[in-house]
Amino acid sequence: MSSAVNEFLAAIQARLVGDAGLAALIGAGGMRDRRADRLDLPALVLSAVECRDFSTASEAGLEILLTLEAWSAKGRREAEVIGETVRGLLDDAALALAGRALVSLRHRRTVSRREAKTGFFVAELVFRAVVE
Repeated sequence: MSSAVNEFLAAIQARLVGDAGLAALIGAGGMRDRRADRLDLPALVLSAVECRDFSTASEAGLEILLTLEAWSAKGRREAEVIGETVRGLLDDAALALAGRALVSLRHRRTVSRREAKTGFFVAELVFRAVVE
């Protein structure tokens, strides 16, 4: 089901990159799939993806836990504003997946902190999706 995960991630990225409000917060190239040492901030990073079988007796299914990180050099507030914007775009969103159905996409939690090594602030958002 790795193709289901890739389709899901592509739909997530299309939804986020296509939003003018989020682009105004993080800039045109502000979304990445990893945090580089010299990352221009603010930024949104596609972080961890955890998958579990969620099949039933009649349907193949997949549970996906997706972590996104909103990074800021200015402060916690900026990271949290980016995080809230992302939450608004993704929580309960109806994303189209080719050949599959997104049953649900829900925000599970957000944790914000100051990263000790860099001094930057990060808001870590976790979403849970079920795909059939």
